Amino acid sequence: MDKNIINVTDQNFKAEVLESDLPVLVDFWAPWCAPCRMIAPVVEQLANEFSGKLKVAKLNTDENFETATKYGIMSIPTLAIFVGGEVVDGVVGAVPKQVLNDKIKSILSKFASKFN
Repeated sequence: MDKNIINVTDQNFKAEVLESDLPVLVDFWAPWCAPCRMIAPVVEQLANEFSGKLKVAKLNTDENFETATKYGIMSIPTLAIFVGGEVVDGVVGAVPKQVLNDKIKSILSKFASKFN
């Protein structure tokens, strides 16, 4: 896995995502999910491009059922953007990189004052 992506679990989700000083893109995924594997390289590219401005995390829904259930994850991949412990945007499915890129840029500009 890319050095700019962290693995989150039910145990560390609060500390790594909800209490993060940066916005966090969480990729809810599972190893058997073909669309999850399709979007993984895009998530890695975004993690590198937004390094230092956005934290990128992956949560395996098979191993971390509690968190996936709490956030109502019904389909994977689901990519959710958290700011200040709240989901502020996201997408379901393997979407084009530009869709995620635009959402991230919008969130970063909208919440810029919160993180400076």
